[in-house]
Amino acid sequence: MEILRKFKFPARSKSPLFVFTIAGVAITAVTSSSAVSVFRDSTSIHNPNKIATAVEGVVRSSRAIYAITVTVADYKYSLRRVTADSDEYLQRLTEVHSRSAKRILKLCESNKGFYVKAGQFVATLKLVPKEYSSALSSLQDQAVPCNFQDIKHVLTSNLGLNLSEISIYCSSASCYIKGLSGSSSKGAIPWIEAEHEVGYNDHVVPFKISCKDFIQEAKNSERIATNFKHNKMITVPTVFWEFTTAQVLTMQFCKGFKVDDVEALKRTNLSPGKVAKVLVEVFAEMIFVHGFIHGDPHPGNILVSPGGKNGFSLVLLDHGNCKTLDEGFRQDFCRLWEALILLDSTKIQELGTRFGVGQYAKFFPVLFTGRTSESKSGLGKGMSIQERQKLKQELKLLRLEDVTTFMGSLPPDFLTVLRTDGLIRSITLKLSAPQRVRLLAYAKYAVYGLGYNTTSEPDFVEKSMISKSVMLVSYIRLRLILELMELFQGVKKLKHTICTFYGRVVDGITRSVKVSSVASIV
Repeated sequence: MEILRKFKFPARSKSPLFVFTIAGVAITAVTSSSAVSVFRDSTSIHNPNKIATAVEGVVRSSRAIYAITVTVADYKYSLRRVTADSDEYLQRLTEVHSRSAKRILKLCESNKGFYVKAGQFVATLKLVPKEYSSALSSLQDQAVPCNFQDIKHVLTSNLGLNLSEISIYCSSASCYIKGLSGSSSKGAIPWIEAEHEVGYNDHVVPFKISCKDFIQEAKNSERIATNFKHNKMITVPTVFWEFTTAQVLTMQFCKGFKVDDVEALKRTNLSPGKVAKVLVEVFAEMIFVHGFIHGDPHPGNILVSPGGKNGFSLVLLDHGNCKTLDEGFRQDFCRLWEALILLDSTKIQELGTRFGVGQYAKFFPVLFTGRTSESKSGLGKGMSIQERQKLKQELKLLRLEDVTTFMGSLPPDFLTVLRTDGLIRSITLKLSAPQRVRLLAYAKYAVYGLGYNTTSEPDFVEKSMISKSVMLVSYIRLRLILELMELFQGVKKLKHTICTFYGRVVDGITRSVKVSSVASIV
């Protein structure tokens, strides 16, 4: 942080650098401490695996430190002594963005694991320069070639068939195969995608694939498919169990393009706004109702498949990183969102205490809805200038330790949902969807979730008509309260505008009368 304070970067260049510097420092600290602890436990020659893991951690940390240091220096020295509003400055800025993006991409590809996930996340952010999002988006869906003999060995040893037989079956079944579980590379064969290892030790928890093998990933996939079996807008590839083992996952092949590919949406006459609405409703239902969420919803894992009665469907891929939320957390998170929508500061503070963040709960509205708990703006309309200035002053008082305490106090489930929401929010921004679309979808399913019990009611859609009617009435009530609040605020603004206009008119008339009086006297 001190480094960033000393270097006076322009606003546009700060965003990616800040993201990667903070992430890099955090990762470096974690991996370095992990390596040291492993070395302490590995003094015996009987622990070669631990020693190898520790060495790998040191190597990764060194790469990260080098890349971050060079990037910081590149920005500092490339842009010094150049006027910020000059053409030369803009040219240099573009060049340093490009160099730094390639450098960070190389770091992610070399270190893999958490770094790949971090790169995928940053690629979805609309606030970063296009050079970064363009370079890092390759981490979402491009495969690095690996040894074909390794692929052949895994397939034949696991499936008990020769390659020609497997190829025939795949052609007839329209499938693709994920192989080489635990490998550090990806297959580049059209119908084969080799899984890569994510998270090389137990310390990289937030981005580590939670399943032990492809059997668990297949089960995750089928669970999500069951949860959305009545939703015609969602497609989850079918698992072919006869060709699936712990090391090979065979699934239905589904065509489509990345969900944030606006040009492809336009070419197929699909509305980006409609796609965004379906996307946020799907993940809102996962979070608030099912309590079982896809933990890695970057654009490479969500495809838009044109066609069908509804015009398109969303294809959900890669279910290795799914998360079951604690039932108590799910209920409290639903209550939090109801309070956020209604700006119920008392309830927000109460839930913040239950989440373990205490006084920092006042920042929940800003974190999720983009407005403060005292906001007078409508839902999804951001903050007024006065609110922004007040918030800016409050944030200036925060120390790095405060941020660390806040993030460290949050339950693991909260961090999982926070990351998922961040990815979904970035995608909807790229689709130019109003923030209100996401907020209303979350409000709707938060209310639905409060009337749903995951343990006794496994199928949300097949609940009784009475229960569904009660949830619908609850949501209508919430919307009515929200609309009345916004109407009241609108009336207050209109009253203020009228009073201001009336005052100006009266002042104008008064000044005119005074001038006329003076003229007549003269």
